[in-house]
Amino acid sequence: MPYQSVTELAKSLKANIGRVIVGKERVIDLLFIALVTSGHVLLEDVPGTGKTMLAKSLAKSLKLQFRRVQFTPDLLPSDLTGIQFYNQKEGGFEFRPGPLFTNLLLADEINRATPRTQASLLECMEERQISVEGETKRLDKPFMVIATQNPVDHQGTFPLPEAQLDRFLFKIEMGYPTTEEAVQILKRFKEGDPLEPLQSIADAEQIAEAQRLYSSVRISDDVLHYLLQIVEKTRAREDVLIGVSPRGSQALLRAVQVYAILQGRDYVTPDDVKAMAAPALAHRLALRGVQRTQRNAEHIIADIIRQTAVPAETGISSR
Repeated sequence: MPYQSVTELAKSLKANIGRVIVGKERVIDLLFIALVTSGHVLLEDVPGTGKTMLAKSLAKSLKLQFRRVQFTPDLLPSDLTGIQFYNQKEGGFEFRPGPLFTNLLLADEINRATPRTQASLLECMEERQISVEGETKRLDKPFMVIATQNPVDHQGTFPLPEAQLDRFLFKIEMGYPTTEEAVQILKRFKEGDPLEPLQSIADAEQIAEAQRLYSSVRISDDVLHYLLQIVEKTRAREDVLIGVSPRGSQALLRAVQVYAILQGRDYVTPDDVKAMAAPALAHRLALRGVQRTQRNAEHIIADIIRQTAVPAETGISSR
């Protein structure tokens, strides 16, 4: 199978990150899917659930440039993009690049920064470039943003606008560990930090190969229409103010192609669409009323899936 290298890379990354992170296999799979599709991930949950540790574990598993930025209310856009400064020794202006010039950026507690600073990420997340004082600078590949945020009702937070949320491939809640997982976490951290000895097991060339391969995963017209029906129904519901955009449907398509590879197939099935719909679409919905939560949005996606006719399996794998 031509995609075996992708599945092997996913298994190796999951095993390596699993040396630090306990019981978050699906979350790690979603991070891998985002990495391969050049997508970005928003991790949301209360403090102390392992969001930052997960992002740092992924970074240490990859032979890539990694930068971490702690977002605060006084953080300026230039603190991210970089500045032009006058070099007296050279007698001219030089550009000092900011932390956005990296492969993997951890934007820690992104919703503690002001909307102006949050907006400075829009161009680099979508177009993989940064404009500074009229000059456009391309970012190296791969480029991925992993942002963490506390729930928006916590003190000192600024909710991310819809345009910003739409740039993220997935929005993921970490969740509390089970009792058994909590015991493993305590044992693992009792004698030291398991992140410290973690070794890199993949490089930029392997990631680029995975990014090249996944786009050739087949999806039949029937499954493609099924995917689009789910997206279009988000725009027709009375409890949804803003439905999923065309960018969202493209994101879901990319996600299901990589997910199919992780299931050992070179074609997409309706079950792949069902599995990826909530993490890829729920955060893109703007709901009416006061209950505009991720959980309510996921319930809406689940309801739409129940109401959407599933195409017959016949012919799905042969097109």
